[in-house]
Amino acid sequence: MISTLATRPAADPRSCVQRRATPALATPPTARRAAAAPHRRLTVAAIAAAAAIASSSTGRADPAAAPLAPAKAPAPAAASAPASASAPPADVPAPAASTPTLGPASSRPRFYVRLGGALIRPASSSRELELADVRGAASLAVQNGPIAGSGATVESAATPAAILGVVLPTASRRWSAELILGLPFTVKFRATGTLADKSLAPMALGIPTGVGPLGPDLGEADAVPVVVTATYRLIENRYVSPYLGIGPSVLFARNAKVTNPILTEVNQPEMSIDPAPGLVLQAGLDAHITRSIYARLDVKFIAFMLARAEVRHVNVKTPGLPLFDSVEVGTAKMSVWVNPFIIQAGLGFDFDLW
Repeated sequence: MISTLATRPAADPRSCVQRRATPALATPPTARRAAAAPHRRLTVAAIAAAAAIASSSTGRADPAAAPLAPAKAPAPAAASAPASASAPPADVPAPAASTPTLGPASSRPRFYVRLGGALIRPASSSRELELADVRGAASLAVQNGPIAGSGATVESAATPAAILGVVLPTASRRWSAELILGLPFTVKFRATGTLADKSLAPMALGIPTGVGPLGPDLGEADAVPVVVTATYRLIENRYVSPYLGIGPSVLFARNAKVTNPILTEVNQPEMSIDPAPGLVLQAGLDAHITRSIYARLDVKFIAFMLARAEVRHVNVKTPGLPLFDSVEVGTAKMSVWVNPFIIQAGLGFDFDLW
């Protein structure tokens, strides 16, 4: 026994360490998976607990069920609920921004006025002058009816004038209503043709009457025109605004009187003029000078304006007839197409009352 122990070589301490460490390094794979299984179960349980906390509507998981919950994927509806509750809806359209109306028409003031002067140039013509109510001694020299070759015209005139306008509440704000105002001006009637150049009653029973030609002067009256138009601006910009217009007009006359020296030598005849309606055709231009000051050039033509005048109780001297100092001719009637052009220029401004 002692000899046996003596003959066994002494063991190397390092070999003992190696032998003790060898079993750990030589552990079979099955043993390693078995050793790692507890760690994997803990990891899966932690992941399941985190998923339960995330899917809870209160943001807190049940403590008792968290370690035991199986590793399941959360339901899609539950997972999407908090996202839809916290995030704003993606398909709700943003409120549409209001688009302001731009341009001169949208900011155009409601009222405007233009002050200046007007030149009235009639394109006049007339029918032949007619005599009526001829009786007594006058019937020996003249007869009822027209005087061949006779006529009358109306002279031009000028007057201060104003245009008052209001912008109509249309979508484009290009329509306006205008009223033309002017001071009364004097209209003079002129004789033409045989009425001015020849005697009304040259002979009576073959005897010269001594009545001379009337000459150009007939009569005059104070005219008061009323003109209303609807205008439309063709374009709108910061410099010019051309426009067209149309509307009615009426010419009123007052203080009419005969001014011919032959017709007024015996007495002052009575003269009257009926109101004369017409149709206004208008065109013009507004030029922008400053922010609210405009210059205007406006042209109107009044068509179909027929002025009818009557002169009653006409008496004329008959120096060639010794038995008659004067004779009453009767009534003279004139129908004159006035049809004036009205050319107006001035300055004005736009404004609002409220």
